[in-house]
Amino acid sequence: MIRRFFSRLSLALAGLLAAPVLSCAEVTNPALAKSELLESNVAYLRVSHVVARLPDEISTANQELMATNQITGTVLDLRYADGDDAAAATATANLFATKKLPLAILVNNRTRDAAATLATTLRIARAGLVFGTVPAAVKPDIAVSETPADEKKFFENPYAAPATNDLTALPGTNDFLPWVDHTSEADLVRAKIKDGDEFENPPPPRASRPQKPVIRDPVLARAVDLIRGLAIVHESHP
Repeated sequence: MIRRFFSRLSLALAGLLAAPVLSCAEVTNPALAKSELLESNVAYLRVSHVVARLPDEISTANQELMATNQITGTVLDLRYADGDDAAAATATANLFATKKLPLAILVNNRTRDAAATLATTLRIARAGLVFGTVPAAVKPDIAVSETPADEKKFFENPYAAPATNDLTALPGTNDFLPWVDHTSEADLVRAKIKDGDEFENPPPPRASRPQKPVIRDPVLARAVDLIRGLAIVHESHP
């Protein structure tokens, strides 16, 4: 009995030792830096390093996003990405090459090594369109003019406030209007009463809906707009 107990204990310990253990670098510096939904149905995947675990991280992220929403397309952000695993680049490209949903690949002049290989492989496979600033490691299909400072600012926060008060000059998405009057109905009623234009039983004020954030990153905005447009075309021509 005792001998059997120690035998099983030894097998259990051997299994634990053989199990893969994530290094601190893998935990604190993932291959996939961000995954989220844009416009409620566009998957956004930001890659930091093209390494062996990237295909698995992308697959997991896609499953989580598709569990709650119907995805119409994907933005694969390879700006500022690098890597040293060509096999991982090929495996990641295969994940998208087999899908029929629209794909936008974002690049810039800091897209390097295996990340540039991934973008090139996807373009050769005609899996998606490449968006980016010029010059870039991979020539974009759709080039966007942007200063390096603005590019970095919008990369860190695509909803960043504009640097100018001339909002009409800013690119964007979400049917962005240059100016919107946010005066509530309650404010209008109070103004009428103050001016002596009183009336009985004024209509109750409606609760204002929170405004949808506007993507001001011009590269990302154009990519999202294209995916949304292709989704509409696909719906009208099933």
